[in-house]
Amino acid sequence: MDRNASSPLNSTVLPTPLPTNITSDVNATVKPFSVFDGCDYQVEGILFDLTLQCINVVIGIPANILVIAILIHNRKEPSTSDIFIGCLAFMDAYFGAMTPVSFLNLYHWQSKEVWSALKFSYGVKDTSGPLFLSCICLDRFIAVLFPILFGQLKHIKYRLSLSVLVLCLTFAYSAAKVVGGLPDFEKVFTGEILAAFTWMVVCNACILWALKKSRGAGKDEMHPMKKKAFKMVLSILCIIIFNYLPPVALFPFEDYYAPDVFRCYVQPVGFAFLNISSTIQPLVYLSRLEKVPFLPETCVKKWCACVSADNKTPPAQKQNA
Repeated sequence: MDRNASSPLNSTVLPTPLPTNITSDVNATVKPFSVFDGCDYQVEGILFDLTLQCINVVIGIPANILVIAILIHNRKEPSTSDIFIGCLAFMDAYFGAMTPVSFLNLYHWQSKEVWSALKFSYGVKDTSGPLFLSCICLDRFIAVLFPILFGQLKHIKYRLSLSVLVLCLTFAYSAAKVVGGLPDFEKVFTGEILAAFTWMVVCNACILWALKKSRGAGKDEMHPMKKKAFKMVLSILCIIIFNYLPPVALFPFEDYYAPDVFRCYVQPVGFAFLNISSTIQPLVYLSRLEKVPFLPETCVKKWCACVSADNKTPPAQKQNA
């Protein structure tokens, strides 16, 4: 997958050119195009990634569509982060929809044109997720630590401008991935994911510290708006640790692995955790809602039982109820 590097499923690295003095001798034996890109006999890591991506098709796409529908339903009383959440849900739904195409191209079509479209979708996933989550963290960071400035920047035009910038960066990165052959291009994703991960962890740590400190001496209750921000920050922090820590921990040590091992096993497994965020992110968002429109309450309770168990009402609230 170059997918940010040279991973087999979305490599942007061109084949090494042959010396001019032997090119003519091997033209007749040039290997046919392979979407596995050198991992034809080491496909376990790739299939592990695609297996998790199947969850995005079955659960992630409906969940992301539901998130978009809820945001449209609540457009009269929007949150300042809704535009970032909506863009993230749309990109995740698009990425999930490309998984069946990926399977068909691996085992049936073997098309370079379809492969280019798939590499573009990988570029979208690699870039849009970390950047839009960083935008959500920035929005919460300003709201909690700089409330006066937040009030001045509350107009939607600022978030629209930031969203357009993120989309431009996403499409530029994805187009470059499709073109391929750019020197050290694989380092772009490594730098991006490290910067985004560091920012989100530091940002969320500062927010949690500020919210905890704002309770004051002898106060057990938190302001409802701050409590809502606290829950959002905790959910984002869980997503960051589970989905983004594996690639952050593995990819910088590329030189310590054999090239085939890194490309065919380490990268696909690292990206598998990143890709499954297309399902986890909408489910975490839905689990934070007091009521989910369009769905029966009993269905929502069963669907989000595992997540909601971690968000039970605090003991102090139960006593006051």
